[in-house]
Amino acid sequence: MLRHRAAALLGAAALLVSGCAKSENTATAPEPGGSDAQQQVVESPTGPAGAGCTIARQGATAFDLKTAVVGFSQSEKEANPFRIAETQSIKDEAAKLGIANLKVTNAQSQFAKQISDVQQLIAQGAQLLVIAPLNSDGWEPVLQQAAAKKVPIITIDRKINARHCADFLTFIGSDFVEQGRRAADQMIEALGGKGKVAILLGAPGNNVTTERTQGFKEQVAAKAPDIEITFEQTGEFAREKGQQVTEQLIQSNPDIDGIYAENDEMALGAVTALKGAGKKAGDIKIVSIDGTRGAVQGIVDGWIFGVVESNPRFGQLAFATAQKFLDGEAIPEKVIISDREYDAANAEASLGQAY
Repeated sequence: MLRHRAAALLGAAALLVSGCAKSENTATAPEPGGSDAQQQVVESPTGPAGAGCTIARQGATAFDLKTAVVGFSQSEKEANPFRIAETQSIKDEAAKLGIANLKVTNAQSQFAKQISDVQQLIAQGAQLLVIAPLNSDGWEPVLQQAAAKKVPIITIDRKINARHCADFLTFIGSDFVEQGRRAADQMIEALGGKGKVAILLGAPGNNVTTERTQGFKEQVAAKAPDIEITFEQTGEFAREKGQQVTEQLIQSNPDIDGIYAENDEMALGAVTALKGAGKKAGDIKIVSIDGTRGAVQGIVDGWIFGVVESNPRFGQLAFATAQKFLDGEAIPEKVIISDREYDAANAEASLGQAY
C-alpha cells in the first residue's frame, strides 16, 4: 500500500506556526467543498534558529487586520480547481475574521498584469499582501515599493526569489521536491520498478515545476534505475495543453508505460487523450500532484494510479501567520505544510476531502 499521509483538520490556531505538527492520521470527513474541509496543517516551519522575521526587524508598525486594507493577488485564471479553492479559502477566512477591506485581483496567467495588480494594491493602501506568484523571478519593482512602505508580503503555493524579511515575510506551501519524490514512489510501485515514463512538466519559470521535476528524477534514479524517462514537455499546468502533449506523446512514443503529470489538470488532459486513442483504463499508469476531485475520481475509475496532494486552502494559515507577525512573534522563512496521498485504497472514501 502506498504511504498515506492524511492532513488532519486544524484543531487550534497554536498548531498553525508552532513546531512540527505532522499529520499521519486520517482526517475527519468534512462537507465537500466546505470552508473548513481539510484545512492545512504545518509540517515544519524552517529557517535558521533566531532568524525569524519580526515586526521590529522589519521596522513596521502593527495594525488591526480587521480594519486594514489587505490585498490578495491570484496568479492564474480560475478554471483550475486549485485556484478556485485557493481564492475561496482566502475570501472565506477574511469573512470569518471580519476583515472588511479585502481586495482581490487576478492576473489571468499574465505576469506583467500580476506585477501591475500588486503595484495597484500598494497604491490603494494595502497594509498586508498575500501573493500567489505566477513566476519566481521578476518581482523587484513590487518588492521595492512594498519595502518602502513596510508592507509585509506572504507568498503562498509558489516562492519568489528574494530576501527573507527584507523583501518578504514568509512563504507558505508544500515541499515540492518531496512531492516529486512521493510521486516517483507511486510510479515505481505502479510499474514494478521498470518501464518507460513521460513527464508532463508544469509551467516554466517557477519553483514548483523545477522542484517537482527534481524530486521525481532523483528518486527514480536512486530507487528504480530500470525506469527510463524518455519524454519531457511542458503542459503548462493546463488540461487542454496536457491533452495536446499526450496526443503527441502517443504518436512519438507508443511504447510509453507511465505518465508523471506535475498537476492534476494535465493528468486529466492526458486521460482524455488516452481515451481518444482507444486506450483502456490502466494501460498507461498516470501519477499526478494536486488532489482535485476530478483526479481522485480518476483513481476510482482506474485511469489514474495515484495522486499526491498539494493543499490549496491557505486562508486560515495565511491570516494566522500574519496575526502572529503583528503580535510580535518571529516568522520563519518557510512554513511547510503536510500533504496527503490518494490511491486505490482510499480514493473512493476520500472524495469528499478532495477539492
